[in-house]
Amino acid sequence: MFSDDDAAALYDLLNPWDPGRWPADAYYDGLVMAADTVLDVGCGTGAMLHRAREHGHTGRLVGLDPDRAALGRARLRTDVEWVEGTAADARWQGEFDLVTMVSHAFQCLVTDDDLRASLAAIHTALRPGGRFAFETRHPRARAWEEWNPANASEVVDATGRVLRVWYEVEAVVGDVVTFTGTTADDDGTVLRVDRTGLRFLDAVTLDAFLGDAGFAIEARYGDWHGGPVTDSSREIVTVARRG
Repeated sequence: MFSDDDAAALYDLLNPWDPGRWPADAYYDGLVMAADTVLDVGCGTGAMLHRAREHGHTGRLVGLDPDRAALGRARLRTDVEWVEGTAADARWQGEFDLVTMVSHAFQCLVTDDDLRASLAAIHTALRPGGRFAFETRHPRARAWEEWNPANASEVVDATGRVLRVWYEVEAVVGDVVTFTGTTADDDGTVLRVDRTGLRFLDAVTLDAFLGDAGFAIEARYGDWHGGPVTDSSREIVTVARRG
């Protein structure tokens, strides 16, 4: 059996938070370290906030996530606030300078209702003038076409076991891609299959949702070095400000 706790540990192995290696991590690390109060929505195992505290952040850091197993790993560090719940569950009012959704967590907001409720809660959680920073995959890059067993990742877990992880698309309906993630032993024995849906919004549709929620676009990038969004961009990186 490959438990939820095992899956959370595997996530950290496959996705180590390392600003020195990954430009996306460096981008968010700079924003977090410059803000006094930070809410990370979809914080997962808490790696970003762990690092911020380890590197001298002295303000308030809060992580929010519905995954209990991931939060179990996050809570190994007790000098950060950890809350179980979704973006739409947030009930803070004017308490944060910065809200983040990193590692494409924003794309988990699949329905219009969930997106509107989540943006409204994030807007309320921010102080006037506070910023919401997140990224989505640019739909024109069609990232899901690379999600197949031929592009499997391989990792050695803490016990020395070799694991293989791959993704396979089940359906593309409108702007929502449904796919499975499979974890297997190196001999091919399947240990776990998870199903996920992600929404790929274009910039125009995204900005309409943000505007309806009371946000103004402060910055928009097509990569992690400040380049513009173009048809060949793989990312839509957004910083939106609460009015």
